[in-house]
Amino acid sequence: MTIIVEPDPTTARAIASAVGPGVHLLAIEELKAHLDTSVEESAVILGPSVNLRAAVAFADTYRVMRPALSVILVRDSVDTHVLAEALRSGMREVSATADAPSITQAVRRAQILHEAMTAQQAPADTAYRGNVITVFSAKGGVGKTTVATNLAMALADQGTREVCLVDLDLAFGDVAITLQVFPTRTIADAVQMQPNLDLDGLESLLTPYRDGVSALVAPVQPDAQDTISAQLVGRILELLRERFAYIVVDTPPAFDDQVLQAFDLSDQVLLIATPDVPALKNLKIAFETLNLLNYPREQCSLVLNRADAKVGITADEASTTLAMPITCSIPSSRDVPASINRGEPIVVSEPRHSVSVAIKSLAALCLAASGSPDEDELVGAGHDGGKRRASRFARKGRN
Repeated sequence: MTIIVEPDPTTARAIASAVGPGVHLLAIEELKAHLDTSVEESAVILGPSVNLRAAVAFADTYRVMRPALSVILVRDSVDTHVLAEALRSGMREVSATADAPSITQAVRRAQILHEAMTAQQAPADTAYRGNVITVFSAKGGVGKTTVATNLAMALADQGTREVCLVDLDLAFGDVAITLQVFPTRTIADAVQMQPNLDLDGLESLLTPYRDGVSALVAPVQPDAQDTISAQLVGRILELLRERFAYIVVDTPPAFDDQVLQAFDLSDQVLLIATPDVPALKNLKIAFETLNLLNYPREQCSLVLNRADAKVGITADEASTTLAMPITCSIPSSRDVPASINRGEPIVVSEPRHSVSVAIKSLAALCLAASGSPDEDELVGAGHDGGKRRASRFARKGRN
């Protein structure tokens, strides 16, 4: 269906005669209200009476919110300024008011594009369901982000698997600075896409890194975390499952609603500790909390970072204190902060380093636990037969 926004009735009728049946609205405000309740439109024609600045603002917003919706600008006079503004805002076509055949063809192209893009969106119950691996610790400074970024690279295996790294430390996330990427969009930009957030819109927020790894980075401003609900986090992770073989989630050292939502959707949780009393104490409390929340114990793995640090606590003592076996021990090395300063994970810059070998072994364990999907399995039935388990963390007051 095509929507025509044009206050002048004579001009609106002329445009309608070129494009056939559709919806006629008088103002962009009406258009936004209409689109909030309808998802079938393929094209919006913004007539010559619509203010150019308002038209540009609308197109710039909806190219992200509704990628399959084509915005067609109609002007009495088409000059380089109009074309430049249309190009920058993501409008698909610009036509002159008097050029009816051009408007007709623009609408037809919009319909073809809409059909192609919507056809690509496979039903969630038949699409491959990627594995969510959440990296968590109840104490900061134990190396969660370092483990998460290097694990993502190891899982991607030089591009043979598609991996998305999600920074869920919404106030002080360090994934972007660790990888030294400079994103134009962050997870906060997903807020304005609600309630119509889809995979195409979400992919526009991702920052490509290298070797099959993309990142959804944390907001630049810490106060943006208040706008990102647990419900939105859940929607984001579910969409990413349809696109990526593995989603590695870096988290803050806190049991907030967003983190609980990530736990609820996780196939594996890696609990990171270092061999010092505060870290072990906090992680023991965290593990007990997960038990109280009925999280499956078998899906939790203990990773001891800086395991060979000579601080008086051995790996065996750490395992005994936490009452769970250590799945992976990662040695301490000054080369790790050096690699962070270069913006290159150590598994990439020094693949034979002892730290890299340890993280690759952790990745291998994650692959084994998930069934190690290959490229041929990215289409068809997902793990669990496409079924999702009920929420383990449902409680009053959760979003």
